[in-house]
Amino acid sequence: MHNRIPVSNLATTYSIVARDPASGRLGVAVQSHYCSVGSVVSWADSEVGAVATQSFVDPSYGPLGLDLMRAGRSAPETLAGLLAADSDREVRQVAMVDAKGNAAAHTGARCIAEAGHIVGEGFSVQANMMHRKTVWPAMADAYRSTGGDLPERLMAALEAAEGEGGDIRGMQSAAMLVVDGARTGRPWADRVIDIRVEDAAQPLVELRRLLGVRRAYLARNAAEAAFARGDIEEGNREYHIAEQSIGDNPEMRFWHAIALVNAKRVDQALPMFKEVFAKDPRWLELAERLPPIGRLPADAALIAKIRSASS
Repeated sequence: MHNRIPVSNLATTYSIVARDPASGRLGVAVQSHYCSVGSVVSWADSEVGAVATQSFVDPSYGPLGLDLMRAGRSAPETLAGLLAADSDREVRQVAMVDAKGNAAAHTGARCIAEAGHIVGEGFSVQANMMHRKTVWPAMADAYRSTGGDLPERLMAALEAAEGEGGDIRGMQSAAMLVVDGARTGRPWADRVIDIRVEDAAQPLVELRRLLGVRRAYLARNAAEAAFARGDIEEGNREYHIAEQSIGDNPEMRFWHAIALVNAKRVDQALPMFKEVFAKDPRWLELAERLPPIGRLPADAALIAKIRSASS
């Protein structure tokens, strides 16, 4: 099945695969001193499972593992079958979790020390070429003890790994992939979180920032849905979450103001417009372009009132 993997594919790393029993969501998160580690290590599919393939990495464990789990095999059965066909299994490190929460992992005897894994209830943490052998136990402890949703717990596991010294070579790239528990038939919608840091001095810091940005856009989607059904209170609440999550970027504040105008809450929107226009007057130009597409009422007096917020 597999040929010997060249050293250039040495994606030594630490990672976690997990299923959240409350939401059914499946996820994988990873960090390594390796460029674009997420494009090689992390794989997941709704109602199927999640896979992390690393060490002297064979990326085919990802799609093949998902195919076998999709066909009804459990994560332990899938991993056992793929390893049996791999003559280089002793240099592999692979972990899988299926949609029922069954988890399995393998650390080959020839993975570079320190290397090991822990399989827990609905998750697995694994690491190789680590500075200390305490890395993967710290990941397991962090995942178990952290509150919040699945992305937050995955992030905590990565940060705990780095707190124990992480990869002996340092940091370079990181990624997180989380998919919904239920398949919608729209794969792009099933990917709740799909963020990557390809090359950075502090990839985990950047990954956490990107997680906040992604949360902002998810909250904005929820806010727009709330405004559309006339639930202004819920819409405001979700937009406030979006604004807090995205940092100094005025994007969410602008669209919150637009939503309030469309909900006939112009007086509440004007201070928001003033704040956004002060950061960059091009947001006013964007607002003026919205009536022709029906995103704002085609009302000259209303547009003049919005324009007044720029002075």
